Amino acid sequence: MNESAALAHLLESGTLTRADLRRLTRLSTPTISEALRRLTESGLVTVVGHNSGRPGPNAELYAANPDAAYAAAVSVRDIGPTDAPSVVAALCNLTGAIRSRVELRVDFLQTDPKTAVLDAVAVLRRDSGVLADRIRHVQLGVAGSYDVQTQTIRHVDVPGLGRTGLVPEIAAALDTSIGVDNDVNLAAVAERRRGVARDADGFALLWLGLEGLGLAIDTGGTLLRGARGGAGEIGYMPLYAPDSTHRKVDLQDLVGGAAVLALAQDHGVPGRTSPEAVRAAAADPRAAGEFLAQLADRIAVGLAAVIAVLDPSLVVLAGPVAQAGGRTLLSAVESALHRAAPLESAVAVTAIDDDAVLLGALDAGLTAVREALIASIRDN
Repeated sequence: MNESAALAHLLESGTLTRADLRRLTRLSTPTISEALRRLTESGLVTVVGHNSGRPGPNAELYAANPDAAYAAAVSVRDIGPTDAPSVVAALCNLTGAIRSRVELRVDFLQTDPKTAVLDAVAVLRRDSGVLADRIRHVQLGVAGSYDVQTQTIRHVDVPGLGRTGLVPEIAAALDTSIGVDNDVNLAAVAERRRGVARDADGFALLWLGLEGLGLAIDTGGTLLRGARGGAGEIGYMPLYAPDSTHRKVDLQDLVGGAAVLALAQDHGVPGRTSPEAVRAAAADPRAAGEFLAQLADRIAVGLAAVIAVLDPSLVVLAGPVAQAGGRTLLSAVESALHRAAPLESAVAVTAIDDDAVLLGALDAGLTAVREALIASIRDN
């Protein structure tokens, strides 16, 4: 317990002296000294310098050994950053520093997802020089839901990704622990740690993707996943189109990538993809004001339902379309939401301009590695 407490503080704070750890853990000097000795001998903690800014002898500065363990993140996508099926992956050390990052285009009609994941991890290892046994956890991000009870990925378009037994096979081949989560949930993990939701009690994240939609629900730092991992599959939400009471559609039919692109084309807004069209409109809102207003009305339909049911203090617009629209789209959505219903949740656009899914998977993987290390010390 003493060693796990000391390691937990070092992982959170970065560098600490023996006196700092004694104060934080409230352990005696001999006890914290013994804990540090054992952690140092095990390779989990190292001396990184000396603190010369205090009276008396220079105090040794301790830190968690960044190379003691690694976490890998692998995001499997039917449409990736290059507009083609791909696997995007990254590897970070125990401090969270990224050591390697790669994108591999994959033809999933010819390549099994297991092979694609193993290949991505092999490239990460090759580029970073990290040994296989140092990778303590691999976090998978998928555009679907994960049923923990059956260890099966559901609601996915990537061929083979929903195959029974796939996840245990990957874990066995890599000889490490595996986590699987919905890509939008992982984007919310990144938003909680790095973005506009850092100080929120809870929030909902609406993902406006290149093709699909998603919703993540954070309640005090805990994600709501549902009985079979399907919470947040908002694209399937049935509703009536705003311009017709007779044509039943899903929210995906209104705000999915194909629908956004078609709406842009109807208004003469250029763009090869939905983010490109929204970016062009945001750059010239006077000319594309009607397109943005109608798109915002459609987004507000989904948001009104989310807010009415969950009443979150904050809603975050995320994903490629939200990133492309920025504050211009945010302003239009806020206006549309006020017209749609008397709801009071604040709305913000994501503050993450990198790959939020990949960053969230790294954050989730790193948390799993740190918790496992602390648990192993406690159990021993």
